Amino acid sequence: MLWLKALHLIFMVTWFAGLFYLPRIYVYLVERQGEALHETLQIMAQRLYAIMTIGMVATWVFGIALLVWNPGYLSLGWLHVKLTLVVALSGYHGWLKVQLKRFAAGTQNHSGRFWRLANEVPAVALVAIVLLAVLRPF
Repeated sequence: MLWLKALHLIFMVTWFAGLFYLPRIYVYLVERQGEALHETLQIMAQRLYAIMTIGMVATWVFGIALLVWNPGYLSLGWLHVKLTLVVALSGYHGWLKVQLKRFAAGTQNHSGRFWRLANEVPAVALVAIVLLAVLRPF
């Protein structure tokens, strides 16, 4: 079981690294100077999205495996809140993909400030998820 937990955490870190950095690339895309830089940032964003998607899927796989190993956790309230946050982050992840497509099509219309604020979403979720998993308040 410890291997499952370790793999769950490793891939969670991979996923969050992408969730933290992709909106930052979006800031640079909005505030870019020159076409060559735009192409480079687009490639970086696409590759990062692929890596973070692997992280998300593996986080889910190993998280579900932990629940299969310990089904009693499903009766705990803190886990329900944590899973709700993880589902919301998965939706945020998908929304970032929609935005990546809009950048590629040239139809993205958010400002650098918007993306700086959007960059805080995973940080707040991470704090809440870690506190729930460690403290298990209810």
